[in-house]
Amino acid sequence: MEQQTTFRPKSGWAGFKENWSKDLLSGFLVSLIALPLSLGIAGASNFPPIMGVLTAMVGGIVVAFFAGSELTIKGPAAGLIVIVAGAVEELGRGDNDLGWKLALGVIVLAGAVQVLFGLFKVAKLADFFPLSAVHGMLAAIGIIIMSKQIHLAVGISPAELKGKEPLELLTMVPHSLTHMEYHVAIIGLVSLVILFGWQFVKVKALKKIPPALLVLIVGVLMGGYFNLSDPNYANIKALVNPGDLKLGFNASFAGLSGDLLPIFLKYLLMFTLVGSLESLLTGKAVDLLDPYQRKANLSKDLSAVGIGNMVVGLLGGLPMISEVARSAANINNGGRTRWANLFHGLSLLLFVVLLTPLIKMVPVASLAAMLIFVGFRLAAPREFVHAYHIGLEQLFLFSITVIVTICTDLLIGIGAGITAKLIIQLALGVPLKYVFRQPIRITQQGDEHLLEVEGAATFSNLLNLKKHLARVPAGSRLRVNFTKARYVDHTVLENLHHFQRDYEANGGKFILEGIDRLKPLSQHPLAARRSKNDDLIQRT
Repeated sequence: MEQQTTFRPKSGWAGFKENWSKDLLSGFLVSLIALPLSLGIAGASNFPPIMGVLTAMVGGIVVAFFAGSELTIKGPAAGLIVIVAGAVEELGRGDNDLGWKLALGVIVLAGAVQVLFGLFKVAKLADFFPLSAVHGMLAAIGIIIMSKQIHLAVGISPAELKGKEPLELLTMVPHSLTHMEYHVAIIGLVSLVILFGWQFVKVKALKKIPPALLVLIVGVLMGGYFNLSDPNYANIKALVNPGDLKLGFNASFAGLSGDLLPIFLKYLLMFTLVGSLESLLTGKAVDLLDPYQRKANLSKDLSAVGIGNMVVGLLGGLPMISEVARSAANINNGGRTRWANLFHGLSLLLFVVLLTPLIKMVPVASLAAMLIFVGFRLAAPREFVHAYHIGLEQLFLFSITVIVTICTDLLIGIGAGITAKLIIQLALGVPLKYVFRQPIRITQQGDEHLLEVEGAATFSNLLNLKKHLARVPAGSRLRVNFTKARYVDHTVLENLHHFQRDYEANGGKFILEGIDRLKPLSQHPLAARRSKNDDLIQRT
C-alpha cells in the first residue's frame, strides 16, 4: 500500500485521466474476488446466483458516479445474507420465486429510504449504536452463515436445510458430517485449506493471486475430475446454477397490503438499518485505511448506495452496501479514485458475457467454503477475546447481542445489545439525566478551544459531544477535558481516538485531559472509565 500523505489524487474526470491505469488494474483484481463471492452470497440468500453479480456490476457502473467515497467498493455483502434469505422465505411462504419478487420490492423501498437518509444527513445516527453491540451483531451473522454453509460444503441437499433455524442447523452438523457425499466434501475441504492457509504462503508471486480466485479454479478442475455434472449429483445440486440474467421489472410491492404487510415492514426496517449501518461503518474504516487521508462524505455515500439499491431491486439483484473486504483489497491493490469501483463493475460485466458457461462448472462446495471463511472472520474467537480485553462489560454486551440474534433475529439482537448497554451504564451509576445528554461547555482563548464535559459521556449521548466537537475550527488547538466527568464509555473513547487522527491530520492539535483521574475497567487503552473515588456515580 502506498504511504504518501502530501500527494492527493485528483477527483472527477481529472482523476480519471491521472489515475486510470492504477484504478483499472485495481478494479480488475477486485472483480476477481467479487465474482465468486457475489455468486455465493446470492445463492445463500435464496436469489439466483447471477443476480449477485448484477448487484456488483450496478454497484460499480452506476453507483461510482454518485458515491461520496473515493475508495469504497459497492456490492452484495455476506452480512445481509440472513436478512435477504429470511425475506424470501417469509414473504414467499414456500414459493421462492414469489418471495424473491416481494423481497425486491422491499429492497427498492429500502433504497429510497437510504436516499432520504443521506439527503437529511442522518448518517451521524450510526454513532448511537454501541460498538460492542455492532460487532456482536456481525459475529452472530457470521455464525448464522456458517450454520448453513457447513452442510452444503459436504454435499447435503439444500432441500434438507430448507426452513431450518440457525440453532437447528448447528445441531445437524454431526449428522451431515457422517452422511456427507465424499467427493463434494473433498472439494469443500480443499477449498477451506486454501482459504485458511493462504496467509502462511511466503512466495510473493503467489501471494498476489486472490485466494477466492484460486478456490474457484481448483474447484472447477476438481468438479470436472469427479464428474459432478453427472445426473447422480443433481439431487444435491453439486454445481452452481447461476440462472439467467433477465433484466426487467421484477420487483413486486404486493406485500404493502394484506397479511404480508407486517413482514414486509419488518424486512424494510432490517434492510435499511443493517445495510445503512454496515455501509457507514465501512466508510469510516476505509477513511482510516486511505493512504491519502481523505474523508468520505458519508451522507452522500449512503444516498449513492440507496440509488444502487433502487436500481438493483427493480432489476432483480441483491441489496448492496459499501463492502469492507473488497474496499480494503482496492486500497491494497493501489486503487486511487472512484473509477476503480467503475472498472470493477465493468470487469464483472465482461465476465458475465464471456464466462457464463464456466460459472456453471463451479461446485457449490467451493462457494460454501468461501462463505464459511467469511463467516468465520466475522465470528472468529479473536472477536470475543478483543471484547474481553476491552472489559468484562463489553464481553457481556457482545455475547448478549450474539446469543439473542442467533435465537431470534437481527432487529431484536441489536435492540437487546442497546438495552443491555443502557442497563450496564445505569448499574455503574450513570444518572438517568445524563443518558442522552450531558452538560458541555466550550470556551476560547486565542487559538485555543477548551471543551469541558460533565456528568457522563456514553454512546447514547455521543451525538451531543460530536455536535460540539464539530463547532471547533480545523487547525486549532483543542483541549477536551473530562475532569468533571464521572464516567466515559468505550464507544466515546474510540470515537475520540479517531477524531484525534482526523483533526491532527488537518493541522490541529488535540489534547485529552482529566481522563487519567478515572479508573479504567480493564487494561485496554480505550476501556470505559469511571470515578476512582465512588463505588457508584452519585445520582445528583
